[in-house]
Amino acid sequence: MKNYPDYIKYAASIVPSARQLKWQENEMYAFIHFGMNTFTDTERGNGNEDPELFNPEELNCRQWAKLCKLSHMSGLILTAKHHDGFCLWPSNYTDHSVAKSLWKDGKGDVVRECADACREFGIKFGVYVSPWDMHEETYGSGVAYNTFFKNQLKELLTQYGDIFCVWFDGACGEGKNGRKQDYDWQVYFDLIRELQPDATIHICGPDVRWCGNEAGVCRKSEWSVVPYYYSQGELIKAKDNPDITKPPRKINPTLPDIGSYKIIKKCNKLIWYPAEVDVSIRKGWFYHKDDDYTVKPLSKLIEIYYNSVGANSAFLLNIPPMPSGKINEKDVEVLLSFGAQLDIDFNENLAEDSVITDNRHLDEKHTGQMILDNNSDTFWHSGDNPEGAELILDLGDEYDINKIVLGEHIATGQHVENFELFVKSEDKWKKLAKETVIGYKRICRFDEIRARYFKLVIKKARCFATISKFEAY
Repeated sequence: MKNYPDYIKYAASIVPSARQLKWQENEMYAFIHFGMNTFTDTERGNGNEDPELFNPEELNCRQWAKLCKLSHMSGLILTAKHHDGFCLWPSNYTDHSVAKSLWKDGKGDVVRECADACREFGIKFGVYVSPWDMHEETYGSGVAYNTFFKNQLKELLTQYGDIFCVWFDGACGEGKNGRKQDYDWQVYFDLIRELQPDATIHICGPDVRWCGNEAGVCRKSEWSVVPYYYSQGELIKAKDNPDITKPPRKINPTLPDIGSYKIIKKCNKLIWYPAEVDVSIRKGWFYHKDDDYTVKPLSKLIEIYYNSVGANSAFLLNIPPMPSGKINEKDVEVLLSFGAQLDIDFNENLAEDSVITDNRHLDEKHTGQMILDNNSDTFWHSGDNPEGAELILDLGDEYDINKIVLGEHIATGQHVENFELFVKSEDKWKKLAKETVIGYKRICRFDEIRARYFKLVIKKARCFATISKFEAY
């Protein structure tokens, strides 16, 4: 067996939780920024808005959910409460909510309508809840506000069915008393685990990491195994553990490299913390009429998709409804085209009934052919000598191909560091791609070529290599 350094063995041993594995399958979902800011035409309110301003006379959450479904999004995350503190549900703990609005004479509940619409159209429902509340008097007081926030979280987690994720952005500004709040993150996390055990907690949470920008791109090498200090929860726990490597003075999530040998070698506590790419379809996160001509074109959405979902990240696309409560036709048109383009791009996996051979494997239960049995629990395994391992895909006949989709068996960790992809042309192997990590999913695109044989070569991996997905389109 190859003698790998201890820090490599350790990194290779880090695996996702069951909820992280399930989340990874979502791949792409929507953000719906809707609230008081929609009616005041701003990106950030001040908490002093008149609740009567909120009056979406044509609110249509069914339109939102149906559009997400047609755009191949697996779920929807609603901004249940933004920094201004205005709640889209009739919270018992504040007067700054839909209960004080003109909409439906104060008897409406956007969160309920949205959750119900998601269930109707077969997509998942999640909530964004801002920890910063510019309206609440107890904000900045410590325990009192943490209790208040926990009570509002409990309402959201117990009244609207299954929640697939809770999204925290960590915003922390001054309250009415001029003070900032010390958030009791662990108490919030524990409550979510208790009431919605399958929900992932994003960004300022232990399950899913911000990729570091809002431009819709992730790193060339997006590792899911990273130092613990990129997680707010792990950072809190580390304060009482003198044996854990101290975090940098300034933790920078925008660094181009947060998971290579150079990085992990310096840290003795690593975690599985996969990336999410968030971006708005418009210039702003909330709807503004002046942004009607900033709607991203189909080509841009497709580019973001391949550079996020296709590069070991998830894609969170913001779609802000208008004050009427409906999504603008410009956004609708682009999103329907986006869904149609994905239908075309992934119409038929031509590798489904093919043959895959390998030049080495761990045992007879982990041969190349196991990749094609449509069972996520079976996979090819290189054994303990991954460098130079090859997998050859035989489609049985020549087809026009411009995409190969690869995926590791991440339940056993993320291992592949470098790989190359070849096509057989005129009895010679021609290189199509030279890439770094694979992770849950890596989509390799190239100029369309008519071919029968494709070869994957593992150039470098941590301890061993696995492949559970090898598709051709």
